[in-house]
Order: sequence, then structure tokens, then C-alpha cells
Amino acid sequence: MSGTKKTGRHALVNVLLAGGALGAFAAAAVAQPALPLAELGFGMYRIEAEVAHTFETRQSGLMNRTAMPLHRGMVFVFPDERAHCMWMKNTLLALSVAFLDAQGRVINIEDMQPNTTDNHCAAGPARFALEMNLGWFAERGIKAGDTLRGFDRLPAPR
Repeated sequence: MSGTKKTGRHALVNVLLAGGALGAFAAAAVAQPALPLAELGFGMYRIEAEVAHTFETRQSGLMNRTAMPLHRGMVFVFPDERAHCMWMKNTLLALSVAFLDAQGRVINIEDMQPNTTDNHCAAGPARFALEMNLGWFAERGIKAGDTLRGFDRLPAPR
């Protein structure tokens, strides 16, 4: 009898281990490569922004992420200044996006809900988009016309 229990326990452990390995494999399959970080800011607020400056990183953005620290965001560096649009397909976080011109001046801010395909567009020609957790800009009083710092140090788009 004890042999059966032991075998049963070992079988359960093996199933759990296999499941864990599969889970780790699945997580690795959707994991995104580490992106360069840039320090941006507004007044006393510091932003640690992952930099999406290649076609591939701009396409994947924050897709499949389940959490983002309060001071963290993602800045998209576009190759041309125009009315870029964002959407939230496969994005699990509620986000706010600020569209900015080449000098880091906020053009407009849009709130975006997870897993939607609604377009959220810049109200004018934008060189950058900065995504933060939903409400981050409003909670800090950041609005259209304000200038954020650090955009002059971002890498060129590729």
C-alpha cells in the first residue's frame, strides 16, 4: 500500500514538474527581449521608460504584460513626425498614452482599455508616444502643452 502511495506521489510530482516546465516554456515563448531604458521626467516625477525604437519593438509594445511598476512606462520613438495611432490588441494593462512632439511637448493624452482594437491617435504630428499605467498623467497634473524632459537623449528610430 505504501508503495502505491509513494508512486502516486511521485507521479503527481512529475506531472507538476512537467506542468511547471511547460509553463516556463510558454512564458519564455511570449517573453519580450530586454529593451534599453531611458530616464524621462516631468517636474519632480521620474519615469523609467523602456525604449521601443525599432519596427519590431514598436509593433509588440506592452503586449502580454500583466503588470508594470508605477514609475515605469514605454516610450515609442517613431521614424517620422505624423498623427500616429495606438491600439490595445493583446495588451492586458489599462494604459494612458501621451503623444509628444520632437521637443517632448505633450500634444494630447488618451486613456486606453485592455484588449481593444479602438484607435487612439495623436491630435497632431507626433514623434513620440509614452505609455504609462492608466491615469498616471492625470494623477500628476500633466496635460497637453506640458513639456517632459529626456526625449533629446533617446536613440534614433530604426
